Amino acid sequence: MDLGTSAARLSGWGRHPVLDGHMVRPERYGDLDRLPGALARGLGRSYGDAALRRDGTLCSMLRLNRMLSFDPATGVLVAEAGLSLAEIASCFLPRGWFLPVTPGTKFVTLGGAVAADVHGKNHHLDGCISEHVPWLELFTPGQGMRRCGPDEDPELFWATAGGLGLTGIIGTVALRLKPVPGPWLKVVHHPARDLDQILELFSDPALDAPYSVAWIDCLARGARLGRSVLMLGRHVEGGDPAPPFPLTPRVDLPCDLPAFCLGSFNVRLFNEAYYRLNAGKTQPFRSGLDPFFYPLDAVGYWNKAYGSRGFVQYQCVLPEDETRKGMRRILEAISSAGAASFLAVLKKLGGQGRGFLSFPRPGFTLALDMPFRGKATLALLGHLDQLVLEHGGRVNLCKDAHLGRESFQAMYPRLSRWLAVKRRVDPEGRLASSLSARLGLTEGP
Repeated sequence: MDLGTSAARLSGWGRHPVLDGHMVRPERYGDLDRLPGALARGLGRSYGDAALRRDGTLCSMLRLNRMLSFDPATGVLVAEAGLSLAEIASCFLPRGWFLPVTPGTKFVTLGGAVAADVHGKNHHLDGCISEHVPWLELFTPGQGMRRCGPDEDPELFWATAGGLGLTGIIGTVALRLKPVPGPWLKVVHHPARDLDQILELFSDPALDAPYSVAWIDCLARGARLGRSVLMLGRHVEGGDPAPPFPLTPRVDLPCDLPAFCLGSFNVRLFNEAYYRLNAGKTQPFRSGLDPFFYPLDAVGYWNKAYGSRGFVQYQCVLPEDETRKGMRRILEAISSAGAASFLAVLKKLGGQGRGFLSFPRPGFTLALDMPFRGKATLALLGHLDQLVLEHGGRVNLCKDAHLGRESFQAMYPRLSRWLAVKRRVDPEGRLASSLSARLGLTEGP
C-alpha cells in the first residue's frame, strides 16, 4: 500500500517559525516500519521547531491512536503513540484513574509527551512522565523496531525520553496510570506580594500539596516584582456528579487579534485584575480537573491571540540556590522590555529528569509567552539565555525556537551519552528536525 505524501506548511503551537515540508499519515501500526527516515509529529503542541523539518518528511501519528490493553491490577495502559492525553483522561477518569503526569494541555499525544518527557504540577513528587513508562516500542532507522524501558535497553530508553523524536518513531507506549478518589480537586490560593514571598510559600512544609503552581505577574516592577498567586490542589472524593471533561475546546478564537491587544498596557490591566480576583480565594474550594490542569484548553486556537507573527514560549529552570538572585534578574529584564503576556507560571521542580535531554532539574522553573517582535524579541531571548547560563540553569527544548548551539551544549551535560545512542540507532543521521540542525544534534541547514 502506498502511504503517499502531501505538501504541508507547518509550525509549532507558537506559529513561529513556519516551514514547508511533506506529511505522511499511516493508517496501520505496521506502516511505521516503512518510514525509517520520517520525523514523528503529533498534535503540534510543542511550541517551537522540534516537530518541523524544512523540505523533509513528517509522519502524522494521529490515526495511530488505539488503546490496546489495560491491566486494572497495575494500572498499566498500553496504547498507540497517537492517542491523546485528553482521550486517556476522558476514558479512565470515570473508572477512578488519571494521568500520572500531565503538562498544561491535554491536547498532546502520548508519544509526544514521552518524546518531550513532560512534567506537570506534581513534578516535585512524581517526576517526569518517563518515570511512569515501563516500556515502549520504537521504530529506529538503523535497527528497526526495538522495545526499550528503564530495565530493557535503558540507554535507548533514556535517550528517547526527552529525545524529541530523534532516536526513532515511538509506536506503542505502556503508561502506568494512577488511582484517584474521584474527578474533583480541593484547591486553595495563597497570594504573594513579591518574589521573596512566593519562594517562601513554595518552601513552607505546611503548604505541601500534590499539585502546586504559581501564576506570576512578569510585568510587575519595584517592590511588587514577582508578585504571584500560589495555587495548590489535591484529589478529593465528591458525591456530586462528575464535572464535564471536554474532549474539544468550548469555543474557538476565530481570527488573529491585532497587536495592540497584547500591548504591555493591556496586559498590565489584565494582570492587575487577575491578581485581585485570584488572591482572594484563600479558602479551599472544589474544582474539576479540567479547569485546574488545562485552563487554556477551553479556548480553541488561543495561539491566535498573539497575532499573525506568532509568539515564543520561554521556559527555564534555575537551581534552588540560584533562584532568588537569578529569577530577579530574569524578571527585571522581562519587565523592562514589556514583553511578557498574561500567561506566566512559576513551579518548583523535584529531581533531575533521567532522560539524557530531559529538561527538569531540582529548582524553580519559569514559563511565559512573548509575542514575537522580530529582532527585539531575539535580542531579549539571547539576554535571558545568558542569564540562565550564569546561574547554572537550562532552557526547555520542546518549547524552544531560538537557543544557540554553544548555550545548549553548556546547559545539557549528558549530551555525549545521547549522541552515542543516536549513532547506534541512526548511524546515517536520517532522523533530523529544524531544532536538531540548529543545535548541532544532526547535520542540516
